[in-house]
Formats: sequence, structure tokens, C-alpha cells
Amino acid sequence: MSVIVRSYTLDDYEALLDVQRESFPPPFPEELWWKREQIAAHVATYPEGAMVAVCDGEIVGSATSLLVTHTGKPHTWEDVSDRGYIRGSHDPNGDSLYGIDLCVKPAYRSRGVAAALYDARKQLVVRSGLKRFLAGCRIPGYHRYADRMSADEYVRRVVAGDIRDLVLSFMLRQGLTPLQLLEHYVEDEESLHYAVLVEWAHPKGV
Repeated sequence: MSVIVRSYTLDDYEALLDVQRESFPPPFPEELWWKREQIAAHVATYPEGAMVAVCDGEIVGSATSLLVTHTGKPHTWEDVSDRGYIRGSHDPNGDSLYGIDLCVKPAYRSRGVAAALYDARKQLVVRSGLKRFLAGCRIPGYHRYADRMSADEYVRRVVAGDIRDLVLSFMLRQGLTPLQLLEHYVEDEESLHYAVLVEWAHPKGV
């Protein structure tokens, strides 16, 4: 399947909303889908980080990123994303690309769409001379193991290949590596509100 990644614009809003609707159906609260004002802010603030994946003329996935200066301090999704608007948290002089969202229509999953979006992000890191790509990675399998191990141990076991996690294992296959555990990153019962900060470092060590 041929996947084209391009920048999105405000004209793509309805197609982006369709991706969200299909990816996060009820009981997921629709007020958490991207708002038109948020998409407008992404395009105005950092258009390079606003990406869609297109197959046969249809938008089937999207990814949004911003620039930050990596400090290693704990943070939440709301902090790093400016509640999804990125205007207040985007640092034009930042050293790292930070992904706050990636979404693929269910019918197009496991067909290379997410990988194409991650490849495009890596290319943006290299093209922009940044040090790394970062993202807060959900660990949705953790709730099944929380009664017998800590979140830290769960992450180590996933990295070792002893446990498969739907999201973190995929991130590892994309060449990302865990940096630190983030508590209370986002409301996420499956992950018990944890996330793992993962990194793809610039291959030339910029």
C-alpha cells in the first residue's frame, strides 16, 4: 500500500475529525477529539509538525509534533502540549521534536501507516538539525500486570521482550528507546496514568 505523508492545513479539519471519530469511538469522550481551534493553532504555530498520512487520496492517519528543549524534568501531556494547542509550549529554538499525537484509522492499522508517520518525524529531526524525537508513550498492557510488578519493572520486561505491550513494543520496533517513566502523564486507566518518555536520537549525534 502506498502511503504519502504531507502537512495538514485547516482545510483538512473534517478529514482529521473523521480519523479521530473512527479511532476513538464512544465511550471515548468526543470533547477530547481535536477541535478546529487546536488544528488552526498547530498549523499557525509549527506547520512542519502537522502531518497526515494519505492512501489513495484519503486521509487515514495524522501526527502532531512541536519543538521543545529537553530537560529531563517530569511533565504531563497537558503541560507539553499546552492542552493540545501547542502555542504556549512550542519553543522555536528547541533541540527536540516532541510528538503529542498519532492516530490511524482502524481499517488501516498494521499496514505501515504509523511507521510512515514516524519515518516522516525522523526525517524532520534530521532535516532540522535537531537532537532527537521524543514522545510520551502509553503502556496500555500495564493494568494486567500492576498487581505483581511496578511500572518500571513492566517497562524493563517489555524492553527485554518478555512482555508485549501494544504501544511500547511498537515504539521499540521504530527504534525508540525509553528514557524515563512519567507519572500522571494523561488520564489513561489501562496505563494506570503512566507513560514512558521515549527517544529516537539523531543518528549523527547532533
